[in-house]
Amino acid sequence: MTYKHIQHIDKDQDLIVPCSKGNLKHLKDLVSIESLDFEGEFSTSQLFFGTKGNRIYALGLGEEKEVAKIGEAFRKLCFDNKKHWKESIQVYAEHLSVKEVKKAAIGFEMAAYEIGQFKSKKEDTKELAIAFATTKDISLLLKESKETGETINRIKALIDAPANQKTPKYLGNWALESAKQTNFKCTVFNKEQLEKQGFSAVLAVGQGSVNPPVVIVMEHIAKPGAKIDIGLVGKGVTFDTGGLSIKPSTNLHYMKSDMGGAAVVLGVMELVAKLKLNINIVGVVASAENAVDSNSYRPGDVINSYSGKTIEIIDTDAEGRLVLADGLSYIIKQFQPEQLIDLATLTGSVVQTLGYSAAGMFTNNSEMAKNMSAIGYEINERVWQLPLFADFEAELHSDIADLRNFSGKPIAGAITAAKFLEAFTESHEKWMHLDIAGVSFGDSSYSKMKSASGYGVQLITNYIKSLTS
Repeated sequence: MTYKHIQHIDKDQDLIVPCSKGNLKHLKDLVSIESLDFEGEFSTSQLFFGTKGNRIYALGLGEEKEVAKIGEAFRKLCFDNKKHWKESIQVYAEHLSVKEVKKAAIGFEMAAYEIGQFKSKKEDTKELAIAFATTKDISLLLKESKETGETINRIKALIDAPANQKTPKYLGNWALESAKQTNFKCTVFNKEQLEKQGFSAVLAVGQGSVNPPVVIVMEHIAKPGAKIDIGLVGKGVTFDTGGLSIKPSTNLHYMKSDMGGAAVVLGVMELVAKLKLNINIVGVVASAENAVDSNSYRPGDVINSYSGKTIEIIDTDAEGRLVLADGLSYIIKQFQPEQLIDLATLTGSVVQTLGYSAAGMFTNNSEMAKNMSAIGYEINERVWQLPLFADFEAELHSDIADLRNFSGKPIAGAITAAKFLEAFTESHEKWMHLDIAGVSFGDSSYSKMKSASGYGVQLITNYIKSLTS
């Protein structure tokens, strides 16, 4: 898609008219119908025709409380109707705020995503030009919106890719290419390097797979010589069988999405570089495939970790926190970031707690929690804080090792996972863990199968931008 800013609409051309609920003034000025069977309910739309036979799409934006979801309304309209549109269409945007224009443009861009990337015959797609008509200055904003939407679509394609294509090595190559295109530093540690440096937990998770693990380190340094403002760590398990604690076969094919946290980190690093944000940020992705093999790590094993802490394995299906533990220990030791955020599709427990409406947020810093929550509500990528009570530390006790790795099923699994990760943060004063299992991948109105949502890229990027203002 391409986007441009125009001052005034051409009433003879195809047009989208966004309308708040109960406020149809702008539509009535353009449509010569006395009684409109349209009320502006959120994400509803109705087609009218102008005097020149041009199409006029009324798009409902609902009530003020639904402002955060405006992007989804534009996305749905575009996805459902783009095949009927000509090469260009206008948006009457004078009554939209700058933030609402941005949401709309990102929604348009996300509507361009096609899930059938591996089909032998792909649908023909046409380049669509969208003109926003407003007297506000939005030219730079439209550029940023396009870059944001493009990156989100790339991340969705990465999550939706099958595991036979998307190996740890594939993620590493993806990151290297992204770094080359957008100008940030990227280093990929292979298995031999991981062994030499002591990434024992990552290696343990991956030792049953023919696809060796990698750790990806990405650096966007806008202020050379200054401290690292923020560090990101993402879980990159490219397929999760559960290991020897094998998962049931039902929906096992969806475990290709278990690298959703890594995808967010990859996307944020790419977008931060595109936007040339004035911040020092490091992203680490710890990637492995949790397979079933004679070489797989076992329940009852005791393994080491990058931190030096030993871990008793109770459940090999609690592998995500192992790779994150090494990633957290590495980024703290090597970069000492001022703030630290890890993201993972970590537990089914968080889905049982929050459903598919919000990510589980765990943090020891109230200011981080406040800011992340506010940004989440603003862009409809919500988070909800869950506790890190010391009461749950008993779940980590091992008689023979420093810690035990136990899923916590069926009680407080998301919390015990967060407490396990906390043990590898070296008491970092500004740390946050986001369990995105319920929001990263799920049912969609745009495909028959479950698919990637794109959650997290905007949330974390906007949070990072708040640190630069």
